[in-house]
Amino acid sequence: MANMFSNDARTFKFDVMVQLAKEAYSEKGVQEEEIQAWARKLVTLGGPRYRCCVYKEREVLRQRVRLAMGMMANDAAEYNPHQIVQVIDAACDGCTIKKVRVTDNCRKCMAKSCMAACRFGAMNMGSEHAEIDYAKCKECGACARACPYSAIVITERPCKSHCPVDAISWDENNISVIDTNKCINCGLCLNACPFGAIEDISWVVPVVQLLKIGAPAYAIVAPSIQGQFEEATLPQTMKAIEMLGFEKCYEVALGADMVADTEYAELKEHKEAGIPMTTSCCPGFVNMERIHFPDQYAKNKSTALSPMMALAKKLKHDHPDHGIVFIGPCVAKKQEAMSELTPVDYVLTFEETVALFAAKGIVPADVKVDDPEDYPSNYGRNFAHNGGVAAAVSEACKERGDEPFTFAAANGAGECKKQLMLMKFGKFNADILEGMCCEGGCIAGPGTVQDANVARARMMKENKETDQKTINDSLELFKVKDFDIHIHK
Repeated sequence: MANMFSNDARTFKFDVMVQLAKEAYSEKGVQEEEIQAWARKLVTLGGPRYRCCVYKEREVLRQRVRLAMGMMANDAAEYNPHQIVQVIDAACDGCTIKKVRVTDNCRKCMAKSCMAACRFGAMNMGSEHAEIDYAKCKECGACARACPYSAIVITERPCKSHCPVDAISWDENNISVIDTNKCINCGLCLNACPFGAIEDISWVVPVVQLLKIGAPAYAIVAPSIQGQFEEATLPQTMKAIEMLGFEKCYEVALGADMVADTEYAELKEHKEAGIPMTTSCCPGFVNMERIHFPDQYAKNKSTALSPMMALAKKLKHDHPDHGIVFIGPCVAKKQEAMSELTPVDYVLTFEETVALFAAKGIVPADVKVDDPEDYPSNYGRNFAHNGGVAAAVSEACKERGDEPFTFAAANGAGECKKQLMLMKFGKFNADILEGMCCEGGCIAGPGTVQDANVARARMMKENKETDQKTINDSLELFKVKDFDIHIHK
């Protein structure tokens, strides 16, 4: 997993997760009171330094372990398990605090363009170069635009600049703060933070505990799992996951086939009523719509469950005594799995799954698979890519012999927000809006371990070997054609 280890923060997180998984699988299990001892063991006085001192590094590790155990990073914070993305405050101190700064490129010129441009009297000419009075500065950037030497720079914190819903600010100590009333748990800030100061709560420990006691449990894997684990094929990957202790592993692509067929039928009703529809598969997009565009959520959102929830509902219906663990690239799925009457018990990311493989010494590419079982359609599998949902719904429409419809595929959270804004003001001109918060689709999610382009190429290569099964063929084969996957409030 080469790209996973190109980032020291991700490597550090992975090392913690592997150690945690080993402890969870051990006979004694994970003991909360040993967290501090772990910190001393994993961060030694003679080890490499990423922080100012070993003691701060140990505190960062302690908070990482708390998150990895499903607790709040800050032990003084009020428990809020629905807020999946959290700030490790001990790690959040390396960013530039001042958004507008004067660099050494300033020549203290006679034009004083920066001073003339500032409408708040915040620019002054110091002894060496121009200076900013931050008590007056409004961070408008006029001075930077006016400087002929480009000596004044504007630097936005990566977490804030990547947040599509303006949910990040900072407190009096300049530590980032997430507004839980705005946050959509998309994880874009998590990927953007260069210090690993924003992470997601993990359910590795309870999942391992579930498997250790021998409770019957199914794993359901997102379509984007293809190509994630080096050269392992999908059947090898699914078998490797069963070796972790799961009774059986299923493809969520089957749930995607179910959703495509259901959303087609609903889209037909929307089109007849002249009301555009939005898709249900991306929880970050759905959260954005629910929190920031409530009228569109009520009026335009598809009432179909997401593919994860659709398949889990079917499995729970048939096997109510089984636990269900979703494995995918998305941290927002953890929040979705905590919704009312959810059929999903736990969610793991691909990153967390690799840690479990490492803890158990399992190499997916080395796993032997005898006879691969039947599989869903490639249309369902392609939900992993931007535009894949719309393509699958289009296929369902074609298979029913209906007229084609128009769609817009919002690629990334910024485009999702733009398209929802157009819909809000009656300027959206398509029949259906597919929203994907991660650019490129789920294969670029925050919980992935492989470069999206590499994973896409591997996925396309493997799927060429499968036949061109239709969505209807898939639904008939798996006996889910008439199963109800609508949200009933």
